[in-house]
Amino acid sequence: MRFQLSRHAQEQLERRGIPTEFLDSVLQTPQQIVDEQESKKVYQSQFLFENGKTYLVRAIIMDNTNPAIVLTVYKTSQISKYWRAT
Repeated sequence: MRFQLSRHAQEQLERRGIPTEFLDSVLQTPQQIVDEQESKKVYQSQFLFENGKTYLVRAIIMDNTNPAIVLTVYKTSQISKYWRAT
């Protein structure tokens, strides 16, 4: 699947200090995909950041377009809040 980053997603990626290779990995091989409201999905994966902490990187995707649009991206330390048991 192809993806296009919204301007907001590009700004948030930089502002939040998320390496682009982490986002690329989330988009190409997410550890989980969670359905959201309407036509949105959350692609998410866990990463070890340079500060030695593990964060969940979440990308909110609108996948009913071609290419799919990355609406925003963020990281959170509250992994258990968002991680879905399989």
